[in-house]
Amino acid sequence: MEKSLRIAELFRHEKDVLGKTVSVQGWVRTRRESKAGISFIELNDGSCLRNLQVIARTDHPDFAHILPQISNGCSLLIAGAITASPGKEQSVELQAERIKIYGLSDPATYPLQKKRHSFEFLRQISHLRSRTNTMGAVTRVRNRLSYAIHQYFQERGFFYIHTPIITASDCEGAGEVFRVTTLKPDSRLQGDGENVYRNDFFGKPTYLTVSGQLQAEIYALALGQVYTFGPTFRSENSNTSRHLAEFWMVEPEMAFCDLEDNLKTGESLIKALLEVVFSECGDDLAFFNRFIEPSLSDGLERILKEPMEVLPYSEAIRLLQKSGESFEFPIQWGSDLQAEHERCLTERLFKGAVALIDYPRDIKPFYMRVNDDEKTVAAMDILVPRIGEIIGGSQREERLDVLLDQMRLKGIPEEEYRWYIELRQYGSVPHSGFGLGLERMVQCVTGLGNIREVIPFPRTPGHAEF
Repeated sequence: MEKSLRIAELFRHEKDVLGKTVSVQGWVRTRRESKAGISFIELNDGSCLRNLQVIARTDHPDFAHILPQISNGCSLLIAGAITASPGKEQSVELQAERIKIYGLSDPATYPLQKKRHSFEFLRQISHLRSRTNTMGAVTRVRNRLSYAIHQYFQERGFFYIHTPIITASDCEGAGEVFRVTTLKPDSRLQGDGENVYRNDFFGKPTYLTVSGQLQAEIYALALGQVYTFGPTFRSENSNTSRHLAEFWMVEPEMAFCDLEDNLKTGESLIKALLEVVFSECGDDLAFFNRFIEPSLSDGLERILKEPMEVLPYSEAIRLLQKSGESFEFPIQWGSDLQAEHERCLTERLFKGAVALIDYPRDIKPFYMRVNDDEKTVAAMDILVPRIGEIIGGSQREERLDVLLDQMRLKGIPEEEYRWYIELRQYGSVPHSGFGLGLERMVQCVTGLGNIREVIPFPRTPGHAEF
């Protein structure tokens, strides 16, 4: 293939390429004819938000049969000289000297016209929605955030480990897991309980992972600081704007780390990611400010520059009860916070990021460290405006006797978690960790309200295209 210049690189080095002949490749966003015998082609290759304006003269001897074929969605190679643009919308433009059509696009049936389409409509044509400005911007931001996550941990001495996607552990104990099996449906109805799985591929019940945390603990208790970053799966039948069946999590796990250290790492990570977005995703962020959420940058600036409010769960319950808000879900000590409660705290009471700590023991998983009051655990949730919970974590229970008591209280079978128990028998240390949902982080920095818009291929109840 002919070597060409990415449009983002062209704009980045436009002073260096001014007056030079270059070639670019991409897809046509629009084409219009002028009375002056010029065809204006807006070309985009996905590398940036901006289109490159191409000037093609209709009297060019090679263009007479080519230009009438070009319509929205066509893929082209265009070569020509970069010149200064007299227009206000762009600083440079390309004077076409050669045009090659890779693929035509039928204007009568091409669904992406020059207008704003609803997100619901775009989900019906998911194979084409990546060509829109919004989804292109989301993809670039998501890409940069993913890279920044690795940068953050690598620069701080963490080791990246790959925890299993197929696991025998239900980390959360919630039962909302996808079972992995090679048994035929009718064969699972036979046998004596779980023993039927002795004939399954792994010889025991296995699931798609809901978290890599427990496995990450194994390596944290050998290497000190580790993180895992990959897909997780939950079969919760929630067809809402906040839930996906498949989503991506980054989960650091740190030995010799208490809840306070854990909180500092979580806050530091969020702020580091916001700094990257502000410094390297300016055009896309400006797009989201203009078309998605006008107050987006102001809100992100507050999270970045202001210290995070930290308060115990009990204090949060008290503030919510006296807030005067009328909640759909009544709030009382011992109940889990709902999205409306989280948004009240972040958007109305504190107007910024809030970290809640010391949740009731009864509503949290078995592995969280029990506090001295024996009623609460050393858990933490970091909440941000519009999104609610963006990080959830805890100090892990390192004391063998307390862990065993927790497992008994919550009905966790000791034999299935023998390996987890042995981590407390052989050189146990205080350790902590958390999970940050990538999709919620992307929502935070783009202002998009529906989580389906921030993942390339959303998996929700009744929907698994591609």
